[in-house]
Amino acid sequence: MMNFDTYKSGFVAIIGRPNVGKSTFLNKVIGKKVAIMSDKPQTTRNKILGILTTDEYQIAFTDTPGIHKPTTELQRRMVNASYDATSGVDCVIFMTTPLKKVLKGDEIILENLKKAKIPVFLVINKVDQLKKFNDIDLTIALYKDLYPFAGVFPISVLEDKNVDKLLDTIRACLPFGPKFYPDDMISDHNERFLVGELIREKILLATKEEIPHSIAVVTDSMKDCEDNPDYIDIYATIYVERDSQKRIVIGHNGDMIKGIKQKAINDIKKLLNRKVHLELWVKVKKDWKDRPNDLRMLGYSTDNF
Repeated sequence: MMNFDTYKSGFVAIIGRPNVGKSTFLNKVIGKKVAIMSDKPQTTRNKILGILTTDEYQIAFTDTPGIHKPTTELQRRMVNASYDATSGVDCVIFMTTPLKKVLKGDEIILENLKKAKIPVFLVINKVDQLKKFNDIDLTIALYKDLYPFAGVFPISVLEDKNVDKLLDTIRACLPFGPKFYPDDMISDHNERFLVGELIREKILLATKEEIPHSIAVVTDSMKDCEDNPDYIDIYATIYVERDSQKRIVIGHNGDMIKGIKQKAINDIKKLLNRKVHLELWVKVKKDWKDRPNDLRMLGYSTDNF
């Protein structure tokens, strides 16, 4: 029987500007891919809960969309979702990267965090990119002038440097109490959502310019294959905003969509531990990022971020 006098559990928000490594960090500590990754800004659109459970503690991390200046209704909802994620948590990871000057976006985030009455940890990721580790001292000094952080952690998710120290400190500030989630649960999102995200990730990695920001993916159906129970049949629709974007995603003689499909299948098989049949369609939904009804249909309503 679990001893609630010694077991710890709680919630941690990961917040920061785009491309600082929030999703990479989440996947690292969870030990499985629950958040997609790419070098494109705004890859993460929804709040993603990743759940780390051990014999001693359970931490529910919330990965948030990168905070930026919104220009569409979708982006506005993403930014609001990030700030909302800091409510009701036990501590916050503010993640940045080694810098010689504080970016305006980080200043805005930290100003908003001043309203929080909980520990906020400064986590400087990607220190493996520094020529000399001591160069991190400048970044630490700049950010400590802006906010009274509860702790400072230069880390490298890529090289697994100081990640354990950060987890130990987070665990120490969590309250004692029961688990909030079952032991085998690693995310609050269902498999259909995760499948759609894996497909979207492959499109982000394969395309450029305006395409990544104009893509949405909906998993229409997932069901056991009638002819072969070892397989699961998945049907998904890729939505774009322009006919020209549809042609790019499909590619010459369908080469682009074939490559996206095969790479998505490889990751979906790992997620589901099943063999996969995947069928993809590409449809145009003009200006969906600014249309509330379309955003709701595509899974970006204000109440499910």
